[in-house]
Amino acid sequence: MMRFVRWTGLGAAAALLVAGCSSGASDGGEDGKGGTADARPSAGASGTTGTAGATASLPASLTGQKPDWGRCKGGSDSPAPSREWQCATVKVPLDWSEPDGTTIDLALIRAKAKGSGSERIGSLLFNFGGPGGSGVSTLPAYGSTVSSLHERYDLVSWDPRGVGASEGVRCRGDKEMQAAESVDSTPDTPAEEQAYLDDAADFGEGCEKAAGPLMAHVSTTDTARDLDLMRQVLGDTKLHYFGISYGTELGGVYAHLFPKNVGRLVLDAVVDPSADSVGHAKNQAKGFQLALDNYLKSTGQDPEQGSAKIADLLKRIDTKPLPTSSGRKLTQTLAVTGIVLPLYSESGWPSLTSALESAEQGDGSELLALADAYNERDTAGHYGTTTHSQRVISCLDDKQRPTLEQTKQLLPEFEKVSPVFGTFLGWDTAGWCHDWPVAGQFDSPEVSAPGAAPILLVGNTGDPATPYEGARRMADELGKGVGVLLTWKGEGHGAYGSGSDCVDSAVDGYLLNGAVPKDGKVCS
Repeated sequence: MMRFVRWTGLGAAAALLVAGCSSGASDGGEDGKGGTADARPSAGASGTTGTAGATASLPASLTGQKPDWGRCKGGSDSPAPSREWQCATVKVPLDWSEPDGTTIDLALIRAKAKGSGSERIGSLLFNFGGPGGSGVSTLPAYGSTVSSLHERYDLVSWDPRGVGASEGVRCRGDKEMQAAESVDSTPDTPAEEQAYLDDAADFGEGCEKAAGPLMAHVSTTDTARDLDLMRQVLGDTKLHYFGISYGTELGGVYAHLFPKNVGRLVLDAVVDPSADSVGHAKNQAKGFQLALDNYLKSTGQDPEQGSAKIADLLKRIDTKPLPTSSGRKLTQTLAVTGIVLPLYSESGWPSLTSALESAEQGDGSELLALADAYNERDTAGHYGTTTHSQRVISCLDDKQRPTLEQTKQLLPEFEKVSPVFGTFLGWDTAGWCHDWPVAGQFDSPEVSAPGAAPILLVGNTGDPATPYEGARRMADELGKGVGVLLTWKGEGHGAYGSGSDCVDSAVDGYLLNGAVPKDGKVCS
């Protein structure tokens, strides 16, 4: 079973995926949740607390590490980045409640600041979302977007625990991944419902077998603690950080745990930290439907009529999958996935027009190519592992587990929110973590950060994957004087580097000069 929409924070890489929809798979790659406060992990849970000196209790074997930076190696399907990029590993505790115990290695990548030593501010760490996205593979491609920041910062990213080169998890082989694409993700009969849930349980079993003890230690809280150790190892007094999509949730959790260690944090394409798992799925149904409506308007179509036409196409494909030039069939699930990808970036809208026109004429090839790009499937049939890592992380984070009957009761509301995406996201609430081998940790992440330095939140009113309202709620939950909201009236997932000089100059001014924009500033 594939994850179509929810929690897939493609972040800055979304446009790259649209442009390269026939590219090879890679291991590199959203998000809100609202329970009661006592359901959330406290700052003192499992390890260090949120004070600047708390990590002094960690063993020197961790805090005193000196990364052995060297030339990065290429993968089987990707060349090594240019020589300005260096790679290394850092050890972190497998279990943060036992910092003297077993350790695992995290893979890091950096490009040292281009300016003189006196101009260097420190390290700027990037997380591009997912969860499950590889920072090691993504940062070099993103380097040109943040070239203005490279003058004064070492650009740094990493593969979080359970991702890519950092103990990455592969729950299924390629043949099993392709076979699972035939499972109906909007089941219509009891037999299809059982097949859907059986497939979900099978995926979880595969993850448990592959991850072993790591399965219970890949939460966002674990990664936030890793982030603070990396800060120390890199020699920074404060954390300077750029989080996109799910990376904003990670940044908020970090700020809660380590408020006094917050330096300059930018959170772009902000998740809603107040919504539970079902609420988040509804938010994304609204967000992608809004993006689809805006796309339809751009083509001169009435959004209601255009959505009804697409929904009818998907129903026909559910009954009879479309042929493609590859010989594979375009199923309803793959068709929705293919529609989703171009909505991450306005630059992808022309490809959506072409793919939908071809599908209406009975050819599913273009939608399948888009779906394959989203699923990291190359032409040889190899799949990346972002969706695997994404699932083990999010299912460890999320406590909520709707039953089959509860999901069926939710479906009418989801369908009302979005005639195109509602049914898929509604069913996803039942299947994503069904019969998962480990229990979820909380209903929603705690991000309150009293005493932290101002954190810049960038919300895009046309963002499909992390709807704009999430930025407002993150600002509220971080606390007065901490969350500073910058709004962009634009399209696509994320704002920085998307064509707004207003946004880019505000973010650059904050990161390079410490100039905090006025809370509520709007960029048209």
